[in-house]
Amino acid sequence: MFVHVETRQRTQPQWATVLLVVACVVSFVTFALLPAPQRISLWLEWGTVPANIFDANEPILQQLHDPALLRLFTALFIHLAWLHLLGNLLFLVIFGLPAERALGPLRFLALFLVGGILANLVGAISLAGVRSPIIGCSGAVSAILGAYIALFPRTRLGLVLPLGLYLEFVRVPAFLLIGIWVLLQLLFSYAGPSYGLVVWWTHIAGFLFGIVFALLSRPAIARRLRG
Repeated sequence: MFVHVETRQRTQPQWATVLLVVACVVSFVTFALLPAPQRISLWLEWGTVPANIFDANEPILQQLHDPALLRLFTALFIHLAWLHLLGNLLFLVIFGLPAERALGPLRFLALFLVGGILANLVGAISLAGVRSPIIGCSGAVSAILGAYIALFPRTRLGLVLPLGLYLEFVRVPAFLLIGIWVLLQLLFSYAGPSYGLVVWWTHIAGFLFGIVFALLSRPAIARRLRG
């Protein structure tokens, strides 16, 4: 899959996407070098454990000071396996670079972090009481996909399709492909939390947040481009 991005003058370096990729890779390598028991213990300690987020029997305001809420953030940079990491980073780079170019680095970081935290929170609510951790930046990447489709609704993506003995290169609207992706997330969400060990509601929540974030950011983007 390739994304066509029009050539234009860059007003500032795109460091946010690179920073996020480096942070995820460094975190993954650090965890991979640890002994398995310690690695699993840290996954449980710093991942988003739904049962530890909110207690219905405790006052909500008191729980807002609970360090467990910090794990909605730290879980974004923890990945279970290298395929999990590479899949997220692939979409982060392909869709993140043009999104960062439009939004600017700081606004793009806010999209990734706030979208990821909100997505993890929704995932935790959908699995209330479950003590297995939610980890990975899938929800944050979903927010970037949502912002991308809102910012570049007419972009066409190139796909290589196997047709018999030949490979055919075709271009289809990004809206169509990402729309199909969203429908798949909704479908998989009904397969239960055991499906592929993925919390699909994090993807859906992140995607919707990204769309809203991009639409609300359009005036700021226009001012930034004029400046």
